[in-house]
Amino acid sequence: MSQHTVVLLLGSNLGNKKKNLEHALEKIKENGNQILKISEFLITKPVEFASSNIFCNIATIISTNLSPIQLLNFVKKIEIEMGRVNDSKIYDGYHDRIIDIDIVKYNELLFLSERLEIPHKKHLFERDFSRLLLKDFI
Repeated sequence: MSQHTVVLLLGSNLGNKKKNLEHALEKIKENGNQILKISEFLITKPVEFASSNIFCNIATIISTNLSPIQLLNFVKKIEIEMGRVNDSKIYDGYHDRIIDIDIVKYNELLFLSERLEIPHKKHLFERDFSRLLLKDFI
């Protein structure tokens, strides 16, 4: 199976945020995925919704043999296992969350489906915190 280089963004604004991110990274390593690079943690205010809970965010580059949809299913499973109940695509809006894992880039692939858009345009072009995290990754 061929390996693919993928950029992910992770965020948490509930509970022990840094520990949530570290736990998610450990779970990402399952299934033969390899963590190649991790950014520093970045503390940010919520974007596109109001909350008094600040976020802790990181970016990571992984190597995976999963297809884009397989990877999406895998990270959504991690979110559910960690206790996330409000997926923004399903509930049509953003909410506080214990973990959020977004696929930002997958090789140089351009991909669009109802569930997934690669590259993730909001993170690449609209969100200042994302551009800051990704500056050394893209």
